[in-house]
Amino acid sequence: MGTFITAVILICIVGLVIRKMVMDKKSGKSLQCGCDCKNCAGGCGHKQ
Repeated sequence: MGTFITAVILICIVGLVIRKMVMDKKSGKSLQCGCDCKNCAGGCGHKQ
């Protein structure tokens, strides 16, 4: 029973992290982009 509860909690946390990453991506943020456009090679998709 303890393993099941731990698995459910872990799945919820991973789901929330993925949801946050998707929402950040949709709003123009990215893990790869530091929003430092003067040094950007243009591959990050950040709009100036």
